[in-house]
Amino acid sequence: QVQLVESGGGLVQAGGSLRLSCAASGSIDSINAMGWRRQTPGKPRELVAIIATAGSTNYADSVKGRFTISRDNAKNTVFLQMNSLKPEDTAVYYCYARSNSKIYWGQGTQVTVSS
Repeated sequence: QVQLVESGGGLVQAGGSLRLSCAASGSIDSINAMGWRRQTPGKPRELVAIIATAGSTNYADSVKGRFTISRDNAKNTVFLQMNSLKPEDTAVYYCYARSNSKIYWGQGTQVTVSS
């Protein structure tokens, strides 16, 4: 089992920045990738960014150049630095960890970008 605890969401004006954190605990040795997805009402969760254990990253086209995913392996924590935020980035952001054939989710954190 893997437990994920997120922090860092909030309200920000358009053009501003936020940094999300996700701390993993439990069977962390089994994790091969961690990332963030986001969800707005009535829509499925969409990929925002993912980082593999080896360090490779992938981003949704809508956030490329604005968001950066990184990890601190010593602290088992993944970060999402979000710059130049837009109102359309408003969503609940979920951290997730991929472990063998399982996906574990955090509780979600609200990000609201006002225009």
